[in-house]
Amino acid sequence: VSTQSTGSSGINAEYGGDWNGAGCHTNISTVAMRKAGGYSHIEAAIEKMSKKHKEHIESYDPSGGADNARRLTGLHETASIDQFSSGVAHRGASIRIPRQVAADGYGYFEDRRPSSNADPYAVTDRIVRTICLGE
Repeated sequence: VSTQSTGSSGINAEYGGDWNGAGCHTNISTVAMRKAGGYSHIEAAIEKMSKKHKEHIESYDPSGGADNARRLTGLHETASIDQFSSGVAHRGASIRIPRQVAADGYGYFEDRRPSSNADPYAVTDRIVRTICLGE
């Protein structure tokens, strides 16, 4: 059905194309991040995640990163699968900090790397192990 309905538009829904695909962007915060002055906790968590990029990529799709390799190209508001990056309001980064969070100095951040077919429990496990348990 998807091939028939998109065939006339030149988009090959079944086999990919030049687009960003879909991700399971994951919002992350701890109690400390959501309190006044929490921005330093956000930065510390992102620093920890930067050192475990490969482990996160492997946990963020059921194919150990192979599915995300098609999506995380560095094009179309995606980060490169090979490089960790973060930034305020940066939709092309691995980790995006919302502009309002930076202005307020507390809140949450968004991991834009999990694939749309990610196991949310595996994603959460990897995040907790990295930022809360230091693994």
